[in-house]
Amino acid sequence: MKDAAFICAVGSHLARQIEEKANITNVIVTCMGVKTKELAKLGKDRSYISGQLHVVTVARLHPAKGHLHALAAVNRAHRSGLKIHYTIAGEGPQRETIVSKIRELGLENQVTLSGSLSETEVYQLLSKADAFLLPSTGLGEAWPVSVMEAMGAGLPVIASVIGATSEMITTDENGFLVPQRDEEALFIKIMLLGADLAIRRRIGTAARCTASQRFDVSVTANVLRGAVQRALRVT
Repeated sequence: MKDAAFICAVGSHLARQIEEKANITNVIVTCMGVKTKELAKLGKDRSYISGQLHVVTVARLHPAKGHLHALAAVNRAHRSGLKIHYTIAGEGPQRETIVSKIRELGLENQVTLSGSLSETEVYQLLSKADAFLLPSTGLGEAWPVSVMEAMGAGLPVIASVIGATSEMITTDENGFLVPQRDEEALFIKIMLLGADLAIRRRIGTAARCTASQRFDVSVTANVLRGAVQRALRVT
């Protein structure tokens, strides 16, 4: 990296790693961005019914995505009386484990494994959902596109503190952050969104605003363009 005009890092956590490990300071933070104008059209199909919640996760079926923690929280919410449905979109090596856990918990009627979806199908799913869940663990997330898309679609997001999620979400303002593997915290936020329509709407509206202002591809591309222009002036 030492001869590069600048380095792009997807999140401040990665920028710090580059600066510390490679002793390089010409690092900018940006992400690929999403099409928020298209995402802003989504949400007309939402029910907004108190005591009822459709939660969605879009992620590959891998242990690092935390699906089993999500299932534990969904199961507890269901046993507590919340009319909840959980749709998991994606494929991966943990599919059989997830299927077994669904059967073990008796959640066959509450959980749908939709498999891999096209972008259009993901948008349709986000349009009908009430909340988005990404309980990832470890170090495997940077700046999750699925979270940007969910926020752009006006969904309140419950995400674990991982990668750049703390840069994307401010708890109780435009989403909710929870500790990794904390099934109790996931359950509490799910129950909150299930019961309180005002909070569900407020958080979703703020999430959509954040996405439009910060995550739109025109915004993120301008960050990159600015870095290129500065580098050209220097050279």
